[in-house]
Amino acid sequence: MPEPVVITGMGIHTPLGTELDAFLGSLLAGRSAISRWTSVPTEAIYAKVGGDLGEVDFDGLRDAVATELPDEVVVRLRRLMGRAPWGTRLSMLTAARAAVDARWFDDGPDRDDCAVVVAGHNLNNRYIRANHRDFDDDPEWIDGLFSLHGLDTDHAGSVSEVLGCRGAIYTTGGACASGNHALRSAVDEIRHHGATAAMVVGAALDMSIVDLQGMALMGAISTRSFNDRPRAASRPFDTRREGFVPTHGAGALVLEPLSTARARGARIYAEVVAVEASADGNHLPNPSEDGQARLFQRVLRAAGLAPSDIDFICAHATSTPLGDITEARSIRRAFGVHADKLAINAPKSLLGHTCWSAPVVETVAAVLQMNAGQLHGSANIDELDPRIELDVCADGPRELSVTHCLNNSFGFGGINAVAVLRHPGELA
Repeated sequence: MPEPVVITGMGIHTPLGTELDAFLGSLLAGRSAISRWTSVPTEAIYAKVGGDLGEVDFDGLRDAVATELPDEVVVRLRRLMGRAPWGTRLSMLTAARAAVDARWFDDGPDRDDCAVVVAGHNLNNRYIRANHRDFDDDPEWIDGLFSLHGLDTDHAGSVSEVLGCRGAIYTTGGACASGNHALRSAVDEIRHHGATAAMVVGAALDMSIVDLQGMALMGAISTRSFNDRPRAASRPFDTRREGFVPTHGAGALVLEPLSTARARGARIYAEVVAVEASADGNHLPNPSEDGQARLFQRVLRAAGLAPSDIDFICAHATSTPLGDITEARSIRRAFGVHADKLAINAPKSLLGHTCWSAPVVETVAAVLQMNAGQLHGSANIDELDPRIELDVCADGPRELSVTHCLNNSFGFGGINAVAVLRHPGELA
């Protein structure tokens, strides 16, 4: 068996919190991140509500984390954040927090062989649109670094430079499954390519009004019934769900081999037991019960687990009419009678959908809940869709001892990826 790969550091930046304890506390308290958009002008588009980070105090956040970073890292962070687009700055800050959480700069692994894998694509769209508009006014007035900052790889390069990571760096694009694809790649970098550690960054999608309007025209997002009640708009598994609610959010994970983590006395949050991926063979956003069920079976085989070994599923559960029922039916099909014993919750009911970063953000949420022995409730289930037939934590938070959990992600274009996580107390 390959050596276990474990999570030793985490960082988060969402409307529900920028510190791990605050993030978990918001989830358990049932606080909603959803409001009317303020940082995005919505007059000309159908989308009116989202999880909006608004005006981020980058200087204050940078100065706060700088107190725990080496001087040379602080210098690099200040220099790069001075020019970087909004989303790239969030990636650097969130990765820096995860590195501090993992004690990388005290006794961490050799960063000459540390990998950086960034989840997502088309990340800096609002910045790109702004430069296109500047170009139309006067071609000489676009950002002089546009050809660099407009690339998704600038996130990976910037994180690598700030933290001093000189292993493999790249991005993985898989729509809403991007984060789990990045996690899978990071595990592979450690197991098969000699990385001493890996930083996984679920980058925030800086949505432009064109992105939001495109989602609305496709019928994918909530645009009608809840504009005057934003907190009620994200309602996975409820009969009145009408689409997902886009949200700003970034997350970061530090991965290490178990032996390295133990040798330096690192805190271990969880083991990444297996991450598997598949495709439905359909480029449209039509989720497949067959494809999802087969992937559940595959990831359980890869993890060496039976369906009865899983205690908790952190569901993809976006609040779309077709997506939620497909996921529920695929769980029932793959887990059989054990599906009745599973606890399932929907982070997006409180947080909204952070899109490409969602699997990383929700890995943080799942790991924090697993270690706390507490699961947050799924919000806004006023009337459970009778076809769901699963325990989706509709009655609020609960205590539960979790040994193994699944984190689901299913992206546009039939892109599927599921991770199995194990409680650190179960490590031999």
